Amino acid sequence: MASAADQTLRGLVVAAESRTMIWNAVAVNHGRVFVAGPRWSGSQGPSLAAINEQGETVPFPDEAWNSWHPGADPHNAFVNVNAIHLDNKGSLWAVDTGSPTFGGDPLPDGAKLVEIGLSTGDVKRIVALGPDVVLNGSYVDDVRFVDDFAYLTDAGRPGLIVLNLASGVRRRVLENNPATTASPDRPIVVDGRTLLAPDGKPLLVHVDPMELSPDGQWLYFGTLEGPWSKIECRWLNDFSVGHGVVASKVQPWADIPPVGGTAMDANGDFYFTELATNTLKRRAPDGRTTAVVHDARLHWVDAPFIDSDHTIWLPVPQLDRAAIFNSGVSQVVWPVHLFRFRLEP
Repeated sequence: MASAADQTLRGLVVAAESRTMIWNAVAVNHGRVFVAGPRWSGSQGPSLAAINEQGETVPFPDEAWNSWHPGADPHNAFVNVNAIHLDNKGSLWAVDTGSPTFGGDPLPDGAKLVEIGLSTGDVKRIVALGPDVVLNGSYVDDVRFVDDFAYLTDAGRPGLIVLNLASGVRRRVLENNPATTASPDRPIVVDGRTLLAPDGKPLLVHVDPMELSPDGQWLYFGTLEGPWSKIECRWLNDFSVGHGVVASKVQPWADIPPVGGTAMDANGDFYFTELATNTLKRRAPDGRTTAVVHDARLHWVDAPFIDSDHTIWLPVPQLDRAAIFNSGVSQVVWPVHLFRFRLEP
């Protein structure tokens, strides 16, 4: 980790950097920093890593979990980690899309949630996401936890996945709902350029980021392009409620522009990284939005994380510069950075 050699500008501190690994996710637990990145971005090295005191990425939980290769068993190894998140119960969870390629179908037994104990570093549980909830074309994107429930977004086949981790019951909801489906009228613009998919059409990313209200009563979610909606978690948690009823409980929440990632503070402040302007912004509970920090280096910040010291961590994977979006030639500017920024009390 950078210390005396920290490069600080506008309050941004370079916490770590890499010339091999492209991280789009970060989690921090009592000073321990974990990073992860998807295979299709061009990242080399571990899919999930801890950053040691020398600033090196060490495979986490171990080398075996980070050594998957085409043809190998995808059940006990990371195929494509897209997100990591703490459950505040002593575990770090990794979201594995199960597909080694962008837009590809998940491998059988590949899509999963992996729970890793922070005290031991051991894998505690593998929650397979079978074909009943992960479909061909699915891209399981992110996860949030409340009590015994986990909520996941599917950015490839629009919908939410709800898991009861205690009973093992699961289902998809809001399938192809307007609230989970990307609109072609809201292009993803980064540095003045509309991001195009490998087929040359404007990229559409279905329901992707989400956050929970501090009291755990509401789930906020949206496509990467926005806008955002909200639903009371009780309607998601009750599996006896029909799909039509669940859909009827969705409410508009906020007209958030295309974002790289989001984080919810304990006081209800909602932070998002605006792709078009390389800016971290804050939306207060009353809807007022202000710019927190603007810097050209914040080029496609993904999945920020607010730690217990009220510092926000900002991974910068530059995903729009990946080779798949640039005719097969990576435009990533090395090194890839992880910034941190001290938030106001």
